[in-house]
Amino acid sequence: MAKKTTKRMPKRREEYTYHGYNIEQLKAMSMEELLPIMPSTARRKVLRGFTRSEENVRAKIAANGVVRTHIRSMIVLPEMIGKNVAIYSGKEFVNVEIPVEGIFHYFGEFALTRKRVSHGSAGIGATRSSKYVPLK
Repeated sequence: MAKKTTKRMPKRREEYTYHGYNIEQLKAMSMEELLPIMPSTARRKVLRGFTRSEENVRAKIAANGVVRTHIRSMIVLPEMIGKNVAIYSGKEFVNVEIPVEGIFHYFGEFALTRKRVSHGSAGIGATRSSKYVPLK
């Protein structure tokens, strides 16, 4: 059986743009200027207003950049790009440097809550339909 290889995406050579704006222009925009270019879910969250805990996280990230948080529903704003955030995955804190491509995504998308499943071979007591595994 041939070994399956996964290809990685090549590193980005040109400057990242979001709807025609580079990251410096996005950081310079006010929240009202960002609203028309945001996706609808992020726009709804901003228009409804951030909770007190989300405002605290925004202030801590702006102040020093390294924050441990349980708030997985926080939207990544342009001012958070490149900052280090420890996001709780349900078991442990996952250190994440917010990438440029993560703008307007949720924190929870960067800290997975479930492990990847890797199934082994059939063992002792398996049904006859499963493959025979010699005991050694």
